Amino acid sequence: MRTVQKAVLGGFTKGQKKEDKKMSTPHNAAEKGQFAKVCLMPGDPLRAKFIAENFLEEAQLVTSVRGMNGYTGKYKGRPVSVMGHGMGMPSVGIYSYELFAFYDVEKIIRIGSAGGMDPRLDLGDIVIAQGACTDSNYGAQYDLPGTFAPIADFGMLSTAVGLAEKQGCNFLVGNVVSSDTFYSAHPERSNRWMDMGVLCAEMECAALYMNAAYLKKKALGLLTISDLIGDSERAMTAEERQTKFRDMMTIALETAVG
Repeated sequence: MRTVQKAVLGGFTKGQKKEDKKMSTPHNAAEKGQFAKVCLMPGDPLRAKFIAENFLEEAQLVTSVRGMNGYTGKYKGRPVSVMGHGMGMPSVGIYSYELFAFYDVEKIIRIGSAGGMDPRLDLGDIVIAQGACTDSNYGAQYDLPGTFAPIADFGMLSTAVGLAEKQGCNFLVGNVVSSDTFYSAHPERSNRWMDMGVLCAEMECAALYMNAAYLKKKALGLLTISDLIGDSERAMTAEERQTKFRDMMTIALETAVG
């Protein structure tokens, strides 16, 4: 396990005055330039820590506001950042917007868990999110005269598909649904998404894709199936979600530097 170095975050360096301390956003303590042009974003900040410690060289903690850790290091000699984005579209909406708009990040790859809907999927399989349906009202802010279809960046998507094939992973490419609810009052509604060929349910890709479209950036969602909708007895534990997504992590890192 590699050692993650800590940047100066919470306090002040010797001789530094309070008014000299800079925080670019209310949710991110990194200084401009401390994030790479490409950032991997898991929901869980502990998963970000795991990636920094196990995959990145010279990893440095650059922000830890609200416990949402962000790191920058090198993968195969190329600068790469990794930062948690929390749960749900409001959370990923804030963190990804700030990275895109204020830290000059050009590409974000979400690496998360999802509930499998398609019968071809099993625990540990990967879904590459070509598009993201949603039951959220996130897109209302754009005041569009219709319904926007959030999609991934094709270049990153095609690269990820090639890498998944090369690694021999079990994976599917297609539509996912980004839901505002984890504990739904009407779980039977999942069947309606399944009828439309939606592969799995998660909670963030649609907002990430919308932010990328609005800010003229690039985004991709890679998801590992951690549970199967309709089969409550088969699911990964919280610990497994933190550490057993190595195939997805490797595909994301190789896509990031590809």
